[in-house]
Amino acid sequence: MRLIRKNAHKSRWVAMLALVLLAVACGQEPGESAGGEDVERGPVVVGSTNFDEQEIIASMYAAVLEQAGYGVERRFQLGSREVVLPALTGGEIDVYPEYLGTALGFVTGGAVEPTTDSEETAGLLREAFAEDGVEVLEPAPAEDKNGLVVTPETAEEHGLETTSDLEPIAGELVLGGPPECPTRPLCLLGFQETYNLQFADFRSLDPGGPLTVAALENGDIDVALMFTTDGIIAENGWVLLEDDKSLQPVENITPVIRDEVANDEIRSLLNEVSAQLTTEEVTELVRRVRSDGEEPQA
Repeated sequence: MRLIRKNAHKSRWVAMLALVLLAVACGQEPGESAGGEDVERGPVVVGSTNFDEQEIIASMYAAVLEQAGYGVERRFQLGSREVVLPALTGGEIDVYPEYLGTALGFVTGGAVEPTTDSEETAGLLREAFAEDGVEVLEPAPAEDKNGLVVTPETAEEHGLETTSDLEPIAGELVLGGPPECPTRPLCLLGFQETYNLQFADFRSLDPGGPLTVAALENGDIDVALMFTTDGIIAENGWVLLEDDKSLQPVENITPVIRDEVANDEIRSLLNEVSAQLTTEEVTELVRRVRSDGEEPQA
């Protein structure tokens, strides 16, 4: 049954990518955009942060740009946002996938709060990024947020369904997550302030990756900070706790690109990719990488 499901998803994504590439290729002469205007297609450096979903989406950006005739350099898995965002504003990379709410908080140092509306938050992020010479393109329907995950045994033992349910017992539990989590307002700091969660300890691992998965499986941690699109959560029967106090803002996946590199053709290409990305499909793609061992760039 999984093979049928996997192939069906793969067929849809092959068809989607083919349509985007076809739109670029049909009727165009070299150096000519879809609108018939001459385009100077220079090099574009596509980057990503350090988890699989980022590399999957960045690979899509790279594929459509390459097919359109741009010279693409891939610089994936560079590190956390603390590394990748300065690389963008400093011109070391030209484009990468961002997440609306987290990006807004990071760029403004928390001075501007994201809203529950993706278009409004995208507008605020455009204003914040403008002085850095960075454009924010169209957000995808797909969202990926931080979430707290426990095993079904832990959930049953303590009656856990929501993040608020952790408050009385957090002092008995160990939280595991990425090294930057203790200083992030949407990670440990946010859980402390919004939910009054005072965990017994924090274990520095990776951003929802194999170290975090193994630690939760082995009982080295009791609660894992993971991403809500990680298909391995459902596959393992784990429990994603409801963010019942809405700590996490809108987090639509959105291309951000340097002004110096952006043109109408690139904007159109990347926006077409975004338009196809749903949370369900991204979750399945992440599952195929994490569980089936497929390469993100495939």
